[in-house]
Amino acid sequence: MKIGMLTGGGDCPGLNPAIRGAVLRLLDYGDEIIGFTQGWKGLVEGNTEPLTLERVEGIIDQGGTILRSSRTNPFAEGKEKQLQAVLENIKKFELDALIALGGEDTLGVASKLYHRHGVKTVGVPKTMDNDLDKTDYTFGFDSAASVALDALDRLRDTARSHDRIIVVEIMGRHAGWVALWSGIAGGADYVFIPEVEVDLDACCEHLKKIYARGKTYGLVAVSEGCEIPGAQASENAPLDAFGHPQLGDIGIGPAIAKEIERRTGFPTRDVVLGHTVRGGSPTLFDRILGTRVGIKAAEMVHQGAFGQMVAQQGTEIVGVPIEEAVKQWKLVPRALYDEFLTTFNK
Repeated sequence: MKIGMLTGGGDCPGLNPAIRGAVLRLLDYGDEIIGFTQGWKGLVEGNTEPLTLERVEGIIDQGGTILRSSRTNPFAEGKEKQLQAVLENIKKFELDALIALGGEDTLGVASKLYHRHGVKTVGVPKTMDNDLDKTDYTFGFDSAASVALDALDRLRDTARSHDRIIVVEIMGRHAGWVALWSGIAGGADYVFIPEVEVDLDACCEHLKKIYARGKTYGLVAVSEGCEIPGAQASENAPLDAFGHPQLGDIGIGPAIAKEIERRTGFPTRDVVLGHTVRGGSPTLFDRILGTRVGIKAAEMVHQGAFGQMVAQQGTEIVGVPIEEAVKQWKLVPRALYDEFLTTFNK
C-alpha cells in the first residue's frame, strides 16, 4: 500500500516517536510511506518527503515534528480550492490511506474527509493540553507538564530568595490539565484553570493566610485560557484558520499578578512559559505512548479501521470513531479540581 502521513496544529514532544512507530510497522507490511510537510498545507500544495527507515530510525528522542506543521484548514469557509487540491493530490499520489497526527482541529478535517469524501483516514491524537475526548492521555502532555514542573521548581527557589509571589502562566486554552498537574506536583499555593471561574478573593485570602503563618513567598499557576475582566484577547483579536482567537493581547498571568499585588501588598512577579513547554525531548512516557499509538495506527490501516482515532483507554491502545473524539473537549472535572484544593488550601 501507499500511505500518506502528516502532522497538523501545534507541535509537541512525542510526534516523532509516533511517526517512527507508524513507519516501522508499515514497513513490516511492505508499504511505501509519503510524508506531507506542514500539515494539511502539504497536502494542498503537494509538498512531500519520503519516510524511510533511514529517515525515522534515529528520531525517537527528538522533540517537535520532522514533518513540520501548520494550522491550514481546507474546510474553512472560502477555502474550497484548498479542499479540491487535497482531493486531487490524494489521487495524484495514489494514496491508499492517510494517517493524520494532530489535535481536535486536525482530526476534525480527517473525519470530514472520511465521512464526506470517502478518504480512508486514521487519526493519531496529539495535544499537550490532553483535552481530546475518548482517550485517557495524549502524548505531549507528560512532556509539557514536566517542563512546567521544572520551571515551577526553579521559580520557587527565586521566589523564596526574594520573598516574592510569582505567578506562572502555563499553556492550556480550553483545559487546565497541564497547569493543574504541574501546579500540584510543583507545590503551587494556588492553581487557576479555565474550567473553574477565577476567584481572586479566595486566592488572595489564601496567600494572606500562608504569610500570616510565617511563609514569605508564594507560587501561583494559571492556565492561559483563564479569563478575568481586562485580560486576554480583545474582541478584534485575529483568528486562526479554525476560528480560534489568538491569546495573549494582555495575558492572564501578568493581569492576575497585578491584581494579587494590589490586593495583598505582597511583591509579585509574573512569568509566561508560553511555547517553552512545547519543546524539548519527549519524556519516557511520551516516547512509549507515541510509539504505541503509531504502531496501532499502522495496524488499523491494514485492518480497514478508517474514520477512527487511536486512543489509550486504561493500559490498552484501541480505535474509536474520530467524530466522537472531536465532539467535545475533555475538561478537568470540577470534583477533581476540588479534590486537589486540599493540597494547596492549608
